[in-house]
Amino acid sequence: MLDNIIEIARKAGDAIMSVYGRDFATYEKKDESPLTEADLAAHEVIVAGLSELTSELPILSEESANISWQERSQWSSYWLVDPLDGTKEFIKRNGEFTVNIALIVDNKPAMAVVYAPVLKLFYFADEKGAFKMTEGESPVSIRVADHQEGEFWNVVASRSHMSKETHSFIEKLGDAKMVSMGSSLKLCLVAEGKAHVYPRFALTSEWDTAAAQCVVEKAGGKVLTSDFEPLLYNTKDDILNPFFIVCGGSYDKIKKLSNA
Repeated sequence: MLDNIIEIARKAGDAIMSVYGRDFATYEKKDESPLTEADLAAHEVIVAGLSELTSELPILSEESANISWQERSQWSSYWLVDPLDGTKEFIKRNGEFTVNIALIVDNKPAMAVVYAPVLKLFYFADEKGAFKMTEGESPVSIRVADHQEGEFWNVVASRSHMSKETHSFIEKLGDAKMVSMGSSLKLCLVAEGKAHVYPRFALTSEWDTAAAQCVVEKAGGKVLTSDFEPLLYNTKDDILNPFFIVCGGSYDKIKKLSNA
């Protein structure tokens, strides 16, 4: 099934790129976040593809999120989708946006694909592990990195959502180098060992994180709430995530320093 999901993500990326290279309309949603033609085009491709592949599974997408908690609470397995994660990056045309598709089973991401169409780069994961693949090349297994004594902490952070809590967390780590990135690619940097930690003390929704969380966890990392509890899905009536910390291979050290 993972090969099918990769192909659906690729087709959604093609739909996004057909808009990316020309003038496009931008709208504002109720929460004041931006929406473009590309978000909607990718959504249609993904929903059509997933519905054909697994007609029995419901789909929760950012662009079709008006599903009641009463209905969602009955789901044990479902697809969680962000057709275009990083719409602000898309509008800026900096290439740092992704297609996110995750299969949620018992409140946890079990299989996922993250695709960055400008970069022609896939991250994907299932029970076999986590992988990175440039389009046209063979997949490469990825693994989180341990922080070694005496080296800088490589901390990934959002270009748009730095906060006082984030700065405080980084100060507790000590010597740190900042890596900025857009969209779910931030989590993927931890998954492939290019960053040790990604603290997110700003609002996100469940579709923003699920696919990349799966990649991180299958690569040996952890995605935890600020209380160091597992980040779970579809457990409450709203779809907002709590603040969270993406940890590479030095979870115990990160927890100790953050609680100091």
